[in-house]
Amino acid sequence: MLLDTASLYFRAFYGLPDSLKSPDGTPVNAVRGLLDMIARLVADYEPTHLVACWDDDWRPAWRVDLIPSYKEHRMTKAVTDGVDVEEVPPGLVAQIPRIREILAAFDITVIGAPEHEADDVIGSLAAQSDTPVDVVTGDRDLFQLVDDRGDVRVIYTARGMSRLEVLTDATVVSKYQVLPGQYADFAALRGDTSDGLPGVAGIGDKTAASLLQEFVDLDGVIAAAGDPASTMSASMRARITGAADYLAVAPTVVNVVRDLDLGGFNAEIRPLDAEQLKRIEKLTGDWNLGGSAARALQALGNSPTG
Repeated sequence: MLLDTASLYFRAFYGLPDSLKSPDGTPVNAVRGLLDMIARLVADYEPTHLVACWDDDWRPAWRVDLIPSYKEHRMTKAVTDGVDVEEVPPGLVAQIPRIREILAAFDITVIGAPEHEADDVIGSLAAQSDTPVDVVTGDRDLFQLVDDRGDVRVIYTARGMSRLEVLTDATVVSKYQVLPGQYADFAALRGDTSDGLPGVAGIGDKTAASLLQEFVDLDGVIAAAGDPASTMSASMRARITGAADYLAVAPTVVNVVRDLDLGGFNAEIRPLDAEQLKRIEKLTGDWNLGGSAARALQALGNSPTG
């Protein structure tokens, strides 16, 4: 099970009241919510391995160089030769170190990669796995990873933890009328305001899907636009050729990286030792984690009392 960690802790932060605080006044709604999500996911889907994938760089320069508007609306400060500062509520900023600490306390493997997003870590781990994979995210970008033959599913959280949706090939086709392998080209054509991707003017979901149904992939769409003998209408041909510069770079931005070398690690879910359980007990009291830590412990195969 691969967690799109930021997607989950943002959802936890907005899903639970910020009146949940530790004794020192620091909010803990995101920490508690993330633990409850992990408990629910592990209990329901019974993974043998668990990885919290991390955004070491939420807005990589190599993507921005190709499409400057990429995630620009989420940025509060540009950083030369570093990671741009993302707009994050102060109450959540204060909890991110605690999220890292509680994941470490639970011995949950955290993996990020320099100059890459969590999506790229997830894409690489999924592509390189020799066992079935569940990707947990609220981000549609990762629908491109769904692959029945490769045993990769997406557990989609956008409708809330009480209405989780498991995406397979058939689900993606039903939702968007494209195969998961076409989803990145679909997203490039129609654009995505949440990521600052402009798309092609005049092309929405239905048109993007119909183009891919007829011409298979983005290369096929571009080739048809340049071929006067193709079945593509003159107006559509003009839209595609007018967006040639954007379409030349969009696939590199939209496609997740699948070949990162993430080194060796052991993400197997295994019982914690007495010292680790004691550490979690202390953090539970110090941070006012309520029953969230106990539920996560139980789901991960530990006695909440140690």
